[in-house]
Amino acid sequence: MIMHTPTINRPQHLRFSYLLHSEYIKLTSLRVTFLALVTLLLVGLGASTLYALTLEDAGLPETFSVGLVLDGVTIGAVVFGQIIAGILGVLAITTEYSSGTIHPTFIAAPGRLRVLMAKSVVVFLLVTTTALVTVFGAWLTSYPFFAEFGLQATPATRGFIMALVGAGIYIGCCAIFGLGIGTLLRSAAGGSMAVIGATMLLPVFLSVLPPTDPVRYMRLYTLGHAGNSMAGIGEVGGPFADVTDMYLSPLGGWITAIAWAGITLVIAGVILRRRDV
Repeated sequence: MIMHTPTINRPQHLRFSYLLHSEYIKLTSLRVTFLALVTLLLVGLGASTLYALTLEDAGLPETFSVGLVLDGVTIGAVVFGQIIAGILGVLAITTEYSSGTIHPTFIAAPGRLRVLMAKSVVVFLLVTTTALVTVFGAWLTSYPFFAEFGLQATPATRGFIMALVGAGIYIGCCAIFGLGIGTLLRSAAGGSMAVIGATMLLPVFLSVLPPTDPVRYMRLYTLGHAGNSMAGIGEVGGPFADVTDMYLSPLGGWITAIAWAGITLVIAGVILRRRDV
C-alpha cells in the first residue's frame, strides 16, 4: 500500500499588475468616479475663469504678483478639489464594503495590503492626472485675461510650473488620505465628514483658539495649509517653516501632505490586516 501525502492548495498570489487592472476596472465602473472627476475639472476651470473675469472689479495690484496669478489659477482646484478627491478616495473603498464585493476581492487576493496598495496607486494616478489637467487648463484659459493687465505668468516664471504641479499632487494626496480614512471607518458618510473636517474645518477651528505655540504649530502643519504651500512659490532663501509668520515652504508643504496621506494609509493597512472583513 502506497501512502500519499495530502497536498494543500494554497491561494496563489496574483500579479500586482493584475490587481492594478482589477482595481482600475472597479473604480472606473463606479458612476461616482466619473462625476467626481468631471466636477473637479469643471469647478477648477470655472473658478479660475470667474476669478480672472472679475479681476478688474476686485482691484488690480500696482505691480506684478505671481502669487496673485497662482491664487486665481488654483483656487477652485485646491479649495474644492481637496474635498472632491478626498470623498472619492473614501468611496473607492466604502462602496465595496456596502455592496459586499470586498469579500470576493480578498478571497481572490488574500494579501489585503497588496489590494490596498493597488487601489491607492489607481486612485492616486486617476485623481492626480485629472487635477494636473485641471490646473494647467485653468492657467491656459485664464491666461488671456491676466495678460490683458500685464499680469500673465509663463513657464519661465520662477517656481510657477512647480507650483501648478504641486497643486495637482496635493489633490492626489487628499484622495489617498480619503482612501485611508474610508478603510478605517468603512462608512461613506463618516469618512466624508472626516475628510471635510480635516481639510476645511480643522484650520477654522484652530484659528479661533488662543494662539499658543502648540496651536500655531498645529495650524502650520494642517493638511489644508500644506496644500496652499505646495500651490505657492516660496521665498528665495526663506526658511523651511516659520511658526511666527505661519510660513511653510513648498518643500515643507510636500512633506506635510505626503505625511498626512502616507501615515493615514499605513494605519489603515495595519487595521485592515488585523480585523475581520
